[in-house]
Amino acid sequence: MSTNEQFKYLSGFGNEFATEDPRCPGALPVGQNNPQKCPYGLYAEQLSGTAFTAPRTENQRSWLYRIRPSVIHKPFAPLQAAPKFFNHDWNENEPNPNQMRWRPYDIPALEKAVDFLQGLHTVCGAGDAKTRNGIAVHVYLCNTSMTNSCLYNSDGDFLFVPQQGRLKITTEFGKLIVNPNEICVIQQGIRFSIEVEGPTRGYILEVYDGHFQLPNLGPIGANGLANPRDFLTPVACYEDRDVPEGFRVVSKFQGKLFEAKQLHSPFDVVAWHGNYAPYKYNLDHFMVINATQFDHADPSIFTVLTCPSNKPGAAIADFVIFPPRWAVQEHTFRPPYYHRNCMSEFMGLIKGNYEAKEDGFAPGGASLHSMMTPHGPDYKCFEGASNGELKPVRVADGTQAFMFESSLSLAVTKWGEETCQKLDHTYYECWQPLKKHFDPNWKPQ
Repeated sequence: MSTNEQFKYLSGFGNEFATEDPRCPGALPVGQNNPQKCPYGLYAEQLSGTAFTAPRTENQRSWLYRIRPSVIHKPFAPLQAAPKFFNHDWNENEPNPNQMRWRPYDIPALEKAVDFLQGLHTVCGAGDAKTRNGIAVHVYLCNTSMTNSCLYNSDGDFLFVPQQGRLKITTEFGKLIVNPNEICVIQQGIRFSIEVEGPTRGYILEVYDGHFQLPNLGPIGANGLANPRDFLTPVACYEDRDVPEGFRVVSKFQGKLFEAKQLHSPFDVVAWHGNYAPYKYNLDHFMVINATQFDHADPSIFTVLTCPSNKPGAAIADFVIFPPRWAVQEHTFRPPYYHRNCMSEFMGLIKGNYEAKEDGFAPGGASLHSMMTPHGPDYKCFEGASNGELKPVRVADGTQAFMFESSLSLAVTKWGEETCQKLDHTYYECWQPLKKHFDPNWKPQ
């Protein structure tokens, strides 16, 4: 990955963008999408992210002007070297309602080259890719770049959360650099390839339903949380490259992986316009909203992106973060309160120490608190916060924890529960020292 390579972006969330590679000025047709002959002898191709007849406010599509249409490839066949632990079989394990916590997942040793595709592992999920309803949570553990190969997801969208190592992602729409503490969304059908710079680890949230959107702000008003202007989409940057030995196009289709060969790079889009394109976001730009008098606001105030369900207020998936901020509440137990939730909560840690559990929850690890399974601060956190002085303090400096929250009940894969050998079977012990403080003779002071 060249450190001198320039990466240019367009600003805004869900905008109608128009961009062309500066090497080919005028590549975008003027006044129409599909002229009889496109400038520079290009092919016009539409990529639809929603049904043609979706309401205008929800309709997503882009027009691509490329050197060759994407249809030029040999037939697909099952991927021979498919990642062993990348799957969507939610019935391979018995259900387990216990609180789960994983120590940091192992990155492959440098002696064995493992690229992004080979390093995909599925931790948990729910639903069905065929009926386009559900989610999956994966981790990627790799150490080398993809070469003459790309992946696209026919089943849904990928949300990437890098934890260690930056990603250079080449897409049909252009190139992105995504560092830890940034996220990236690559939507259904978009072809991409990933370069890395050594040991690399991160998390992926896959949604089969619809697409991510910004949460409604309600009483917050017009501004706050993740602001649309801070989302960045790549400008057009084409690659005109023949690959006589064959370029491998991998399709994720109905939860399985297939491969096809073609003799050219798929990243040959010279210009494009539309509102369906990959994007990235820097979590440092999140504008935190918080309580300033007493108690907690609901954790929904930390939602960056949401994929809503058909049930009002219930998300197929929310992407939530817990960034550095001030805590100033009076008469309040400030850490997260004890809780039983009708949602599933998968948490990961990008860096630092999570405020409610400073021991045992490490960067590159994870936890899962399943539907209606109780969870909350450990003994050390509870005692400290219950007896500490309630003065304004900084919370989570140097830390970035996140949560994938879903209205679906998530099943853990065999890899997640057994094969990875990272499940912490002593997790429950962090709550066992909690003491009974009940005093029937207590009197108000």
